[in-house]
Amino acid sequence: MKTLITGGTVVSSTGRATADVLIDGETIAAVLEPGSQLLGSDLKASVDTVIDASGKYVIPGGVDPHTHMEMPFGGTNASDTFETGTRAAAIGGTTTIIDFVTQYPDQNVLDQYHLWHEKAAGNCAIDYGFHQILSDIQDASLTAMDELVNEGVTSFKLFMAYKGVFLSDDGQIFRAFQKGAENGALMMMHAENGSVIDVLVQQAITAGNTDPVYHGLTRPWQMEEEATHRAIMIADVARTPLYFVHVSAKQAVEQIAAARHRGSNVFGETCPQYLYLSLEDQLGAHSDQWGDFEGAKWVASPPLRSKHEGHIEELWRALRTNELQLVSTDHCPFCMNDQKELGRTSFAKIPNGIGTVEHRVDLLYQAVATGKLSLERFVEITSTTPARMFGLYGRKGVIQPGADGDIVVYDPNGHTTISAATHHMNLDYSAWEGFEIDGRVHTVLSRGKVIVDDGRYVGARGDGVFLKRGLSQYLV
Repeated sequence: MKTLITGGTVVSSTGRATADVLIDGETIAAVLEPGSQLLGSDLKASVDTVIDASGKYVIPGGVDPHTHMEMPFGGTNASDTFETGTRAAAIGGTTTIIDFVTQYPDQNVLDQYHLWHEKAAGNCAIDYGFHQILSDIQDASLTAMDELVNEGVTSFKLFMAYKGVFLSDDGQIFRAFQKGAENGALMMMHAENGSVIDVLVQQAITAGNTDPVYHGLTRPWQMEEEATHRAIMIADVARTPLYFVHVSAKQAVEQIAAARHRGSNVFGETCPQYLYLSLEDQLGAHSDQWGDFEGAKWVASPPLRSKHEGHIEELWRALRTNELQLVSTDHCPFCMNDQKELGRTSFAKIPNGIGTVEHRVDLLYQAVATGKLSLERFVEITSTTPARMFGLYGRKGVIQPGADGDIVVYDPNGHTTISAATHHMNLDYSAWEGFEIDGRVHTVLSRGKVIVDDGRYVGARGDGVFLKRGLSQYLV
C-alpha cells in the first residue's frame, strides 16, 4: 500500500514547510516539494490512498514515554488495559508508548518483564516499548539489567519513595547506577524523600486530616528538591546519565538545570497535570457528588503544587529553555467508583494516578495556540525528544525517508472539548473535564496504516508491535 499526504505543512523540531509525504508500506519513502515530479508526473495516480492535509499540520506521531497500563497499585489495577489505553492514545495522536514493567520486592525482574509481554502482545493499537521498574535492588536485579538491555529495554526506573513497595536506599541506588554506567542504560528516578513524607502522612492522619488535599500538603516541594539533588550527586559519582520522571516543583528544575550547566547528562520530564492543574483548584476541590473527596480525582505523586508558589510558570519556562526536555503523561488511571474510593477514609489509601494518555498532544498544542510554545518545540517535546531520549529516533519522532509511517494530521482550525462523556480511556471521570482545545487530531497513521480517520478510530487490536529500543541518543 502506498499513501500520499498532500498539501499540508510538515513540521519538525527544527522548522516547517509545505510538503507532500509518500509512505510505501510501513515506512516513509519520500518528503517532496508540492508538485514535484521526481517520482513521476502524476504521483497521486500511482498511489493507493491520497490524504488531503490542506490547511493542516503534518507532524510525527506522538511518543509518550511514561505510561502504566494495567499497573497493580494500592490494592487494585490501573483501569486502562493495553487495549483500551493504546486505543485512546491513538485517538489522541500518540503512536508510541513506553510502558513500565512493574517489579515489587518479592518478584523476579525477568518474570515480570515476560508477564508484561503477555499483557501487551496482540492487544495494542500502537507500537510499544518497555522500561523496567526496579525495587529493592539485589544482585539478581543487577544481572537482569544486562539481560534486559540486550532485549531492548534500555532504561530503568528507581524510587526514593514508597517504603516497602518500591523504595531503594541510597546504596542500592548507587549500585544500580553503576550498572547503568557499565551497560549504557538510562537510569530514571522518582525523586521524593519518602522517609520524611511517610512521617508527615502519619502525622496528618493522626491529627484527623484525611481529605485528598492533604496528599499534596504532606508531600512538600522541599522533599522533591532534596531527593533530586541527592540523586544527581549519586549519579555524578557513579558517572551515569540520569532522567527524572514527572518533575513537578520549580526547585527540582533548578537542581536539574544546575547539573546540566555543569555538563552532566541529567534530564527531566514534566506532565500536563503539573503544567495546568493546582493543589488548590483540583486536590482541594469540592463537588455535590463527592464532597471534599472530589480531590481524589487528582491524587498522584508527586502531587499537584500550589498555584501561589509559581511552579506552573517555571515549568513552562523550563520547557521553552530546554531545562526540561519533554512532556509525558504518567498515565495511570483509576476510576473514582470502587478504586479511588478505597481511600475514602484516608488520602493515604487513594490509588495514585491520573489518566491523560488521550489528551497529551492536544494539551500541548493548546500551549502553541496560546503562545507558550512554538509549533516546532511542540513537536520536539511530544515526539522527537522522547524518541531520541529512549533510543527510537530515526524510526520514530521524525518525518523523513526510512522512518516509520507514524504521522498525525492535526487541524489547527478544529476544536476539541475534553469530557468523560466523549473520551476513550477506561475511566469514569476526566481529570480534564471541560478543557477546550483550539485544535483537533484529524488523521493518525501508524506504520503507514490509517488508524484514526476524521477523529474516528478505524484501527484494530493488535496493530501495534513491540519496539526493541537502542541506547539513548540524547546524551552529551
